[in-house]
Amino acid sequence: MNVEMIKLNDTMLQKLHVIQLEMLLEIHRICCKHRIKYTIIGGTLLGAVRNGGFIPWDDDADVAMLRVDYEKFCNVCKRELDFKRFYLQNMDITKGYRWGYAKLRRRNTLFVRENQEHMKYKQGVFVDIFPIDATPNNVLLREIHNFECFLVRKILWSAVGQYASKTKIERLLCRLLYLIPENSAKKMYKSLIRRKDSNTSNMVRTLTFPAPKRLHGYYRKWFAETALISFEGFMFEGVKDYDGWLKLEFGDYMQLPPADKRKVHPVTAIKLIDVEIKKEK
Repeated sequence: MNVEMIKLNDTMLQKLHVIQLEMLLEIHRICCKHRIKYTIIGGTLLGAVRNGGFIPWDDDADVAMLRVDYEKFCNVCKRELDFKRFYLQNMDITKGYRWGYAKLRRRNTLFVRENQEHMKYKQGVFVDIFPIDATPNNVLLREIHNFECFLVRKILWSAVGQYASKTKIERLLCRLLYLIPENSAKKMYKSLIRRKDSNTSNMVRTLTFPAPKRLHGYYRKWFAETALISFEGFMFEGVKDYDGWLKLEFGDYMQLPPADKRKVHPVTAIKLIDVEIKKEK
């Protein structure tokens, strides 16, 4: 797809961050009201620890919940979400949506990433909400489960991969994978959810997102044991042992990456709105 890229400048990023902060506050409000455990994760947790808020060049925000809390959150949103401002997308409610995690999006905005222009659902500014599922404690079984997750992830990603893959062969393979019916692909994803291990496995992961190669998973305690952490002047739930999680995920996480490694996702369409956030007294 030959579409012109939009480079996000500092003004755009600052405006984007305010919109994402508004959505994080909505997630926090719902989770507190309904006793749903969550944690900020990824670059959002790193930003909280290292920057006290958003990483200046980061263009997304991430939240994670253990499976039982994730499903409760998605159900509660059907009646609790502020639909005047937001909408929720996931596999069960959004046709054509092929990610194994939910996105909370802001109405009246547009944020289309490269090679996703053809996706047939609304694409506003978003916060990713990752379900955290059990993966086997046994190393060999975890390797097998990881390979199954890899295959299903590629099948789901094929909708984008048929355009985004670097080589012609990879794009062709993705086009073939995309022939698998959407409902069949989603059933494959759901078959990976190990509910019988949901309370017994010490290892967990997001099924359709790469896990650390050394472990092919994370320790459950990192998502089960949370503590309040300051982010942009507000308090959110974060991994209590953030040092352990951040070291596994980023290594020497307090060291700033060189300028050429400060990743910003390519965007082909964007519309931002002014959002006012007031602190409670």
